Amino acid sequence: MVTKAPKGDPVQDAPKVVAPEHAAAGLPAIGRTLRVAQRQMGVRRTALTLLRVNQEDGFDCPGCAWPEPERRHTAEFCENGAKAIAEEATLRRVTPEFFAAHPVSELAEKSGYWLGQQGRLTHPMYLPEGADHYEPVGWERAFDIIAEEISALDSPDEAVFYTSGRTSNEAAFLYQLFARELGTNNLPDCSNLCHESSGRALTETIGVGKGSVLLEDLYQADLIIVAGQNPGTNHPRMLSALERAKAAGARIISVNPLPEAGLERFKNPQTPQGLLRGSPLTDLFLQIRIGGDQALFRLLNKLIIETEGAVDEEFVRQHTHGYEEFAAAARAADWDRTLAATGLPRERIEEALRMVLASRRIIVCWAMGLTQHKHSVPTIREIVNFLLLRGNIGRPGAGVCPVRGHSNVQGDRTMGIVERPSPAFLDALEKEFGFTPPRRPGYDVVRAIRALRDGEAKVFFAMGGNFVAASPDTEVTEAAMRRARLTVHVSTKLNRSHVVTGARALILPTLGRTERDVQAGGEQFVTVEDSMGMVHASRGRLEPASPHLLSEPAIVCRLARRVLGGRSVVPWEEFERDYAAIRDRIARVIPGFEDFNARVAHPGKGFALPHAPRDERRFPTATGKAHFTAAPVEHPEVPEGRLLLQTLRSHDQYNTTVYGLDDRYRGIRNGRRVVLVNPEDARALGVADGSYVDLVGEWKDGVERRAPGFRVVHYPTARGCAAAYYPETNVLVPLDATADVSNTPASKSVVVRLEQSAAD
Repeated sequence: MVTKAPKGDPVQDAPKVVAPEHAAAGLPAIGRTLRVAQRQMGVRRTALTLLRVNQEDGFDCPGCAWPEPERRHTAEFCENGAKAIAEEATLRRVTPEFFAAHPVSELAEKSGYWLGQQGRLTHPMYLPEGADHYEPVGWERAFDIIAEEISALDSPDEAVFYTSGRTSNEAAFLYQLFARELGTNNLPDCSNLCHESSGRALTETIGVGKGSVLLEDLYQADLIIVAGQNPGTNHPRMLSALERAKAAGARIISVNPLPEAGLERFKNPQTPQGLLRGSPLTDLFLQIRIGGDQALFRLLNKLIIETEGAVDEEFVRQHTHGYEEFAAAARAADWDRTLAATGLPRERIEEALRMVLASRRIIVCWAMGLTQHKHSVPTIREIVNFLLLRGNIGRPGAGVCPVRGHSNVQGDRTMGIVERPSPAFLDALEKEFGFTPPRRPGYDVVRAIRALRDGEAKVFFAMGGNFVAASPDTEVTEAAMRRARLTVHVSTKLNRSHVVTGARALILPTLGRTERDVQAGGEQFVTVEDSMGMVHASRGRLEPASPHLLSEPAIVCRLARRVLGGRSVVPWEEFERDYAAIRDRIARVIPGFEDFNARVAHPGKGFALPHAPRDERRFPTATGKAHFTAAPVEHPEVPEGRLLLQTLRSHDQYNTTVYGLDDRYRGIRNGRRVVLVNPEDARALGVADGSYVDLVGEWKDGVERRAPGFRVVHYPTARGCAAAYYPETNVLVPLDATADVSNTPASKSVVVRLEQSAAD
């Protein structure tokens, strides 16, 4: 067995491994935060910037979408949020001279980490057809190039307009308005890659595709179930909320294939006691096999139904539809099949049932561990069944809680960034602006890649994000992007998508959340929506990284004026001059935003968007009731000698942005090409700890996908399961391996075999 790292990047391909940690945050988090921030921003800028993040008169963290508490700490940020801010407010710059010195062919060989560490983009850059160097370009010329390519299309549907979750409400509203006035619903977004399964399942069952809880509900809950989620790395401020919930009497069940340090113990860096001892969070850890969650909740539902007095019969009778069909399916659940699907011992499930039956108010939280499987939508529907049985939707301290990623990914969807808009939304746009928006469905992410691959889409425009690195089936995605006539990226920093280009390419540098936005109408602010439907303002204070930057709203307005010209009926100049004018139109188009400007005008003032199931126990479905569902139970089948791989983030990472090369809580140092394998599975496969393997993905198309040179780490994962970081393992996720209904890539259930890597 090879124990030497294959030839490659010596920094990332030869990691060191120590014992994993069993507590999150604490003094190490403070130390890491300060080191990263000062290295990027310097001491003074660090203090000025971090003291404004998530404050009432400050800016919204560009990291996760966790909501702010009513009483905010002076340091209302987490370690990973500070890393995101440091990289945006960095003093490092990527200038035209950088691009002159580095051809695209050279940059394409660099890691995503290296690219991101170069700093902020300062000028619009253009890659002409056949060239290997980006060159500086003026803004007007850049918009001319886009207009040239769009005007040459046979149909507006040959253009794709992608959106990242960090785009503000104002920019997102303008962006979808431009695309629809142009004539297309091709508005894929990062929701297609993460919580699309949540939105589809919740819309079908309770009538609203968002979570039904507010932050204060966590503090009133009796039981919180955290399934398929790692708050310690992905949503660290959630740990403070869980700690407070525990102090108020809540118990916590965590359901995950991997033990996660943050859910074991939280050392709150905001309190002396937290720094010294910390608080244990999980009362019961269910180490489930990947993809076994639907089977677990189906069996719990069977046991609830069979327990006298456990079902809230009045709620079921008054507020639900389809109970009898669901109950018949639940009663057929089988212990043996469930234990095989979940890998859990019977006594653990029975203990979970006792905790459920002892709790009147239950919240279930989840993230991508549940949303990225073929059967993700039925899994989330089963969680809704679980909550409906005991009346746990529309009750304080209870409900569904999908925990979103990017800080405004939910707001973008609210603003109309969706490839299948509702007729009511399109009707409202038509009434307000006087043009007829297209009604045919557009492309989601997977369909957009297919369209680019097949030559059916020719222009790709991205408002933020790192589309190439975020998407599945890396080789297919990159080949598809290279077939485009033009690729355009509105960005703050360099990333992989800038070096995998169409025939022509543009990089348009934009303001970050931390920076002042001054337009002709004066200083502006934007708004965002958090994971729990709260809308609030965000005001940057730093001077822009370059005088050549434009804000995202300004970019969209100028783009629309140049592309649409005199045929547009939208007052783009007015919108660029004063964002309040945008919010006035949002208020007239989107329910819940009435008096928008007045409700966000004062620092610290925000508001909750209406949510009928939560607020009124009213369910806006076709029947007017919440829907029980009875889908067949599914779980991944893994052939002998194979493992089921889930892709995940390291602790030094947020989505595709890699801040560093450590995964401190899992004991990985100075490297990313690792695969975590249960020691018993490793022994059965003859794979030694520290050896190097290729991960070979197997799928029904018969074409294997290979990710070479991964160091094996013996790790306490669930049996039969393995884990490795994305985007390095996105190459293993077939483009057509998607969730039923939602079409989300099935990145959490990839069948792989481990093959010995060749020696140097």
